[in-house]
Amino acid sequence: MSRPQVFVSACLLGQQVRYDGGHRRFPYLAVLADYLELHPVCPEVGIGLGVPRPPVHLVSREDGLHLLEVHDHRRNYSEKMRAFAVNQSQAMAHADGFIAKKDSPSCGMARVRVHDEQGQLRHKHGVGLFTSTLRVHLPHLPVEEEGRMNDPGLRENFLTRVFVHHRWRLLQAEEITPASLLEFHTRHKYLIMAHSVRAYQLLGKRLANLKGALAEIAAGYFAELMAALARPARRSNHVNVLQHLAGYVSDQLSSGDRQELSAAIEAYRRAEVPLIVPITLLRHHQNRIQNPYLASQYYLEPYPAALGLRSAI
Repeated sequence: MSRPQVFVSACLLGQQVRYDGGHRRFPYLAVLADYLELHPVCPEVGIGLGVPRPPVHLVSREDGLHLLEVHDHRRNYSEKMRAFAVNQSQAMAHADGFIAKKDSPSCGMARVRVHDEQGQLRHKHGVGLFTSTLRVHLPHLPVEEEGRMNDPGLRENFLTRVFVHHRWRLLQAEEITPASLLEFHTRHKYLIMAHSVRAYQLLGKRLANLKGALAEIAAGYFAELMAALARPARRSNHVNVLQHLAGYVSDQLSSGDRQELSAAIEAYRRAEVPLIVPITLLRHHQNRIQNPYLASQYYLEPYPAALGLRSAI
């Protein structure tokens, strides 16, 4: 199976493209490189700025945000950056994610500093000009910052979305049919439920009648799916899903095994063990019982287990 395609701010990959000639290597990318295809992109170099170069920042004007040179506001790179982002969105049409450099006036995803014409800080609620433009043209692309990926829950959420996005691209490449769309949804049902019970219900209703324009139905389904997955799964939702899935094997377990599985789920609910503990026990019983429906559920392995993401949440 092909690997998800993820673009990364080049400085995070160790490329010396920052304004000061340095980099900001993000060590975790070495782990991800075994499971993802990582592609560097540096928007500031992409619009022709050299290395090293004078720094730039975001400035708020009446007509919107501008990307200006810090010490010379006559040097305005806003239009070049927006044009580069539009072109890059076409190159990233087959991407499954983007890992951005936090605080960057070009790449930052959130909490980027925004200044006034005098260079004074106005607020820290900006978005880098490249990333904000990219998200307009690729609204369902998973985007995350390296700083936020140090949080285990946010890291797991981002990579869940990356792998779902990748599976959707593979589905599209094979041409979506009513049967393949229903199968895709069925295999992701409990993963969706872990993020939003309401989305689980609404997405099921959306696919209840596939006699209309299938491309339009599929596009609407995917938009709602990615919006639902963008909300990190809550512990209570995971417990609900685990209890549902346990029901598929409980009739074939001994009394002791049922009690052990129930105790593992309860221990997770009380935050005494990470999510991987009840998941591993559930998969152990599934490997022996071989329930076909349970085996089909991506919830049990939404990404390569070797990433160890559920050991920390």
